[in-house]
Amino acid sequence: MKTNTLATLLLAGGLFLTTACEKDLLDQANPNAPTTDQFWKTQDDAIKGVYACYSGLQQFACYYRSWHFMAHRSDESFSQSPFVALADFTRFIQPDVDFFISSFAWNDYYRTIYRTNQVITHVPEIQMDETLKKRLVAEARFVRALSYFDLAYFFGNVPLITVEPTVATRAPQATQAQAEEFIIAELQATIPDLPLSYGDADKGRVTKGAAQALLAKVYMQQRKWSEASALFTQIAASNQYDLVSNYLDNFTDANENNRESLFEVQFTGAVLEVGQGQDNASASESHDRPNFFGPPGPTYADVQPRRWLLDEYKDSTVALAPGSTTRHLIDPRRDISIIHAGNPDRFYGKTFAQWNWNPNQQYWRKYLNDRTRVDENFTSGINHRVIRYADVLLMQAEALTELGQMGNALPLVNRVRARVGLAPLTGTFTQNALRLLIRSERAKELAGEGTRWFDILRWQLLDNQAGIDELKARDPDFTNFRLGVSKLLPIPRRDLAIDPNIKQNPGY
Repeated sequence: MKTNTLATLLLAGGLFLTTACEKDLLDQANPNAPTTDQFWKTQDDAIKGVYACYSGLQQFACYYRSWHFMAHRSDESFSQSPFVALADFTRFIQPDVDFFISSFAWNDYYRTIYRTNQVITHVPEIQMDETLKKRLVAEARFVRALSYFDLAYFFGNVPLITVEPTVATRAPQATQAQAEEFIIAELQATIPDLPLSYGDADKGRVTKGAAQALLAKVYMQQRKWSEASALFTQIAASNQYDLVSNYLDNFTDANENNRESLFEVQFTGAVLEVGQGQDNASASESHDRPNFFGPPGPTYADVQPRRWLLDEYKDSTVALAPGSTTRHLIDPRRDISIIHAGNPDRFYGKTFAQWNWNPNQQYWRKYLNDRTRVDENFTSGINHRVIRYADVLLMQAEALTELGQMGNALPLVNRVRARVGLAPLTGTFTQNALRLLIRSERAKELAGEGTRWFDILRWQLLDNQAGIDELKARDPDFTNFRLGVSKLLPIPRRDLAIDPNIKQNPGY
């Protein structure tokens, strides 16, 4: 083909090239597929490389789709999907260790890590603005830390690849504790080089607050309450974050990257070219969760909320005028979070009854486009909120409670409740009573956002039969949960075959 192209050039232009000139013409770099040696040269290359890191989080098996199914194995969700293998996956039944939800996630997270390792390796060598260089490397390190955070808590013992690998690279398999220490070191290194905020053109990039919050989340999972609380205090003192007045603004595309958001995975509803790791031409850089987490008809209805969660909202109370008697109120978060027969709203243009949905069933509503579309598809533009300030406030309340500072914890819970018009909780609480109250508030405030899996991990409910029995009372799927096995997902067989030093998780 090269010869034919050259012949065409010679005939068309009447050119007589020497052998040396002919070689130069044929050795032109392909601008659409630059090699590593050709690419990492300029500041623009560095910026594009970091864009690729963020893009990694949008991949099919990361936050585009798989993350949501993996995180929703908690007690707040269940599946009645006709795709039996998917429903079984959420029920802790996994006869195929290479089921695509988890095995593809493993691949796509490591693809993202590969991109971050390239940035971290090559950008320091580029002659460019030093402040920008440090920030870009810090952004890549945050994405790498977030990727390992998800890998460590979904898969447990994971290879820690921290350099740009070759086909011959074999990384040691770290324990979950070793992965946590690596993530901590990564985030501690990024915080000094990240800004508190950005201008409108760069909204959505990693900030200092995002790195501090993710670091604090690792400390929370380690139950290092003092270290986590200190970071939450720093985030609050930065004056960069607050609760937005409208709770709904956290789950639509109308007010993204708002003051409540510490970090979001950015999505667009535009149909773009197919990206690496996507399985559908219309799915590139869009959010696929709404297509599977809503009601039947407009969506595939593959994941639904448990009834106990709907009932949990009944204990909320309304703030009345001074001197008035407190009365019960339907918590406004209920109908924003869940579609059910008692929800008076319209969904995709119709009421619950008009859709003829089963009145004994309930469906997720967060992140749906039901207010602006008549159905869902593979191109939702709603960003996924990875960390928001309400979560930070409730984690700080939890950390303070575990430290015995209940008097300082309760106002934070009440601040979250006040945003949706609920009365403050008053009185003196024992440590355990406030602990349980905060768990209830987390269930209601963060319902359907994927935080519940990490919560029940932290609360150690997956580590003993008493914890499993508590979860089983809310979610019968935990009848299938195998202690010492089901907490972790299986490592794909392909990676075990490539590197015999990688050991499969117990029980698979």
